[in-house]
Amino acid sequence: MAIRRFEPMADAGLLPDLAAMMVAAVAGGASIGFMAGFDQAEALAWWQARAEAAARGELLILVAIDDEGAAGTVSLVPANMPNQLHRADVAKMLVAPRCQRRGVGAALLAAVEREALAMARTTLVLDTITGSAAARLYERGGWERVGEIAAYALMPKGAMASTTVYTKRLA
Repeated sequence: MAIRRFEPMADAGLLPDLAAMMVAAVAGGASIGFMAGFDQAEALAWWQARAEAAARGELLILVAIDDEGAAGTVSLVPANMPNQLHRADVAKMLVAPRCQRRGVGAALLAAVEREALAMARTTLVLDTITGSAAARLYERGGWERVGEIAAYALMPKGAMASTTVYTKRLA
């Protein structure tokens, strides 16, 4: 498996894999911004817009690639206000179901942290559903729990969920 930057023009062929990964995540109950019934066409449109944003330099997308295609992804969204140029958000980390519990998430997290440092982004922030597998991954990765926000987001089937905010200061 290799982790690298997504190149919007050259990697357009990965978009269906990324869309399928997102559909599978939502169908599996992940709260990543979409509701039950989210389909491949909607996911593909979302990823196409994300690729366009990456082409404009608004965010950086990393992809984990194995012999079967996209194994995972994570995005780094740099803050653009003059007083926040040291900060970025980590967003939309997904691991393909066939690759879960194989270290792909930890590898993506380490890779996005390296990319952030290369961009002089030393304060990172992310959020995830409280008590989720992702929360445990972030805590194992040295992320500091900042706090919990009750009733922050809906799960795909409509239940309200709390989110936990994490930060990590890179040296």
